[in-house]
Amino acid sequence: MKTALSIAGSDSSGGAGIQADLKTMTMNGVYAMSAVTALTAQNTTGVRAILEATPTFLAQQIDAVFEDIPPDAVKIGMVSSAPLIAVIGARLRAWHAKNVVVDPVMVATSGARLMAEAAIATLKKELLPLADLLTPNIPEAEALSGLTIQTQGDMETAARAIGETYHCAVLCKGGHRVSDANDLLYDHGAFQWFRGKRILTANTHGTGCTLSSAIAANLAKGFSLAHSVARAKAYLSQALADGLTLGRGCGPMNHAFALTGPFAQEAP
Repeated sequence: MKTALSIAGSDSSGGAGIQADLKTMTMNGVYAMSAVTALTAQNTTGVRAILEATPTFLAQQIDAVFEDIPPDAVKIGMVSSAPLIAVIGARLRAWHAKNVVVDPVMVATSGARLMAEAAIATLKKELLPLADLLTPNIPEAEALSGLTIQTQGDMETAARAIGETYHCAVLCKGGHRVSDANDLLYDHGAFQWFRGKRILTANTHGTGCTLSSAIAANLAKGFSLAHSVARAKAYLSQALADGLTLGRGCGPMNHAFALTGPFAQEAP
C-alpha cells in the first residue's frame, strides 16, 4: 500500500487541516500519516486560537515518520511561523522527500489569516523551491506572484510567474472566481485547464486541504501530475455534491461517499 504524509495544522471541527487530509488520503486509497504543526480552536465559521508545535517537536514527528514508514508523497498545509517552515524544509531535504505538494495556506476559506507576514519570506526561500506542485487559490497566487488576477489570462500569467520563480508546477485554483470553478495547471511551460461547474453548497470548509491531499495521494499511487489533478478535482466535486450539512455554519463533512468507489481502487 502506498503512503502519504500530511504536515499541517489540526482542525478541531474535523473539516479541514490534518483531519481533512487523513480522511481524504484514506478515501483515495493510501496509508495516511501526519506531522502536526499546530493545534487550532476552530469550526466552519472561523479560527479562534492557534497553539503551535515547537520546531524541535515538529522535526521529531517528521523524522519518526520517514525513518519507519517513508512516504510516497508529502502534502504540506498550514504552517504559520518561520521557524516551523525552516524545520520542514530542512527535514524534507535531509530525507530527500518526493512528490511534495505544498498548499500555501495564508488565508482560510472563512477569511481568517493563518500565516504571519514574517513567515511568508521564509516560505518562499525554504519551502516553495522543494515543491513538485504548489496549489494556491487566487488570493494566494496574487500574494506569491505580486500580480492582480481578474481573468483567466491573469491566472495564466501568475501561474507562469510562480512556476518559473520556484521551478515547480502550479495549480492555480479558480474557486474564488464568482462565475466558475476552473483550475489551471502550469507544468514547466505547459498549461492545462481543468473545467469545473460551480456547486451551490455551504460545505466549503476545508476544500483546499481536501484537493491538495487528494492530489498527493494520487501522486503516491503513481498517477501522472495531470491525472492526479483530474482525479482529485473529481473527488472534491463529488464530495461537495454529496456533503452532509452537520453544523450551524458551513458544515464540514465533505467526505460522505464510499471507500469502495474508483478513487480508492483504481491503479495507474
